[in-house]
Amino acid sequence: MKRRTQAVLIVGGLAVAALAALGVATFALNRALDPNGNCATGFSSLSSCTYHWSSTTTGQSSPISSTSSSEADTAPSSANPTFRTISVETTSWAVADCPENSIARRLLCPNAASAAPARAAGDDLVTGLPRPKPWFLTTAKDSPVIKSLHVETPLALAAALGFYRRELGKRGWTEIEGAVVEPDRAVLAFVTADGPALIRLVRQDDRTIADLSLRKPAAANAGMPPRPGQARLMLGNSTDDEAVITINDETMKLAARAGGNLTDEGPDIPEIDLPPGRYRVSLKVAGGGAQNREFEVAADETWGLLAGPAGVPLPMRLY
Repeated sequence: MKRRTQAVLIVGGLAVAALAALGVATFALNRALDPNGNCATGFSSLSSCTYHWSSTTTGQSSPISSTSSSEADTAPSSANPTFRTISVETTSWAVADCPENSIARRLLCPNAASAAPARAAGDDLVTGLPRPKPWFLTTAKDSPVIKSLHVETPLALAAALGFYRRELGKRGWTEIEGAVVEPDRAVLAFVTADGPALIRLVRQDDRTIADLSLRKPAAANAGMPPRPGQARLMLGNSTDDEAVITINDETMKLAARAGGNLTDEGPDIPEIDLPPGRYRVSLKVAGGGAQNREFEVAADETWGLLAGPAGVPLPMRLY
């Protein structure tokens, strides 16, 4: 064997060994930092993931004084509260951070083949709803009125649709006749033991966007419904920089951390009433480029849109 060939093989072997060692170390580190597998994106373990979890519990002590507690970026506590619980709201979001280098991106965060079968990433820990992998981004909301899960995945729309039909069927959900299935979008309604459910899928650029929601019986008495026949959009900024959001050629600015929990109200927290339809949103955070998304809303829905890290749009259904 020629010396040059031997050298190439040696260098190649060392590179593979180095990547393997790095992969083992990264996997071990990920398991230490993320023991519950919240960031199991389905991509390489060498790609990073930003995960955020927060909960707010509102309670009342005997007989009339009230108190509230809030914790963020920690695992849910199993300790019993010292007051009678009235309501609990839990929110989470996670973003898979793929490298900017095109070669590294293809190696670590490849686009899923259009014919690739969808795999289960495990139930979302906040809502218990099914989540496919690989995914780029997820948000989740569990409140007294709704469970909702937003997933952005490179899977083809047909693969994502097949995944949800299969997984929701396993849960005993019954699909209602009249589903809308088109090449770039699908809308399916379900009957469940816990209330009416809906899944909406839209294909945009390199990803399929899936929004799954289950309305609870308490939703009828909720305090955040939109105007009749309209959709309500609440805006928030979870970053330390000013965010600029453009919807339907209307531009709004959000100060750092303004409305970061999507519950604050006031003149500095914009809200928009929208007719049902499909909208294009542009989001830009100081120092970063604009990111664009399309989303679809129906009458009598309330949505939240958070400015996430690096200006990533984080949508979630609230009602």
